[in-house]
Amino acid sequence: MENEGKIYDLEERSFRFALAVRDCLAGGRWTRTQWTDVNQLLRSSGSIAANYIEANNSVSKSDFAYRISISKKESAESCLWIRLLGETTQPESLKAVFRTLYQEAGEITRILATILRNSKK
Repeated sequence: MENEGKIYDLEERSFRFALAVRDCLAGGRWTRTQWTDVNQLLRSSGSIAANYIEANNSVSKSDFAYRISISKKESAESCLWIRLLGETTQPESLKAVFRTLYQEAGEITRILATILRNSKK
């Protein structure tokens, strides 16, 4: 389901986020120091979707909450790597992509925080 470009299926949205990260990073010319951030971002962005899928297939309420918390942690971590890369990247067009990715990671983090908070009620 889409409304104004937003995907409300979080499994699909987190997948699309991981894919957008990969598309952004694929053509970049990264410095030696940026490579660590690139690798970390690749891992954390994919982990958001993977842990969300695991949460949806959890065997208990505590397992669900644990997987959602991991997904949220990975999303927040992605924000850090995106911010670092955005600050150390030169082309303004790439900085704009990082700003968009940062905004999306922040939204996903807030959604996951809400799901986690509601799952503990």
